[in-house]
Amino acid sequence: QVQLVESGGGLVQPGGSLRLSCVASGITFSMYNMGWYRQAPGKQRELVATIPSGRSTNYADSVKGRFTISRDNAKNTVYLQMNSLKPEDTAVYYCNAVLGRNLDYWGQGTQVTVSS
Repeated sequence: QVQLVESGGGLVQPGGSLRLSCVASGITFSMYNMGWYRQAPGKQRELVATIPSGRSTNYADSVKGRFTISRDNAKNTVYLQMNSLKPEDTAVYYCNAVLGRNLDYWGQGTQVTVSS
């Protein structure tokens, strides 16, 4: 059974930082392209950052220079370090694992709220 379990969300003031973690089980983690997505109320889910199995990274323009995605294959974990948070970063953040065209898994999401 595949599970992606996110943690680390919460309430933070503008300019603050949070670190999200996603622990995967039931997959050969090192083979998967991992990513973080987010969905704000009334909006579509959008890509935040991805880190393929080859370790190169990709970021949405809105988070470049503020967020960093990384992975630890030994711990089956992908991270999202979020700095200089803005109110518009408020959303539910989802972990995603993809391999090829048919293997696509999602976590349950973790809420991030940026507010003073």
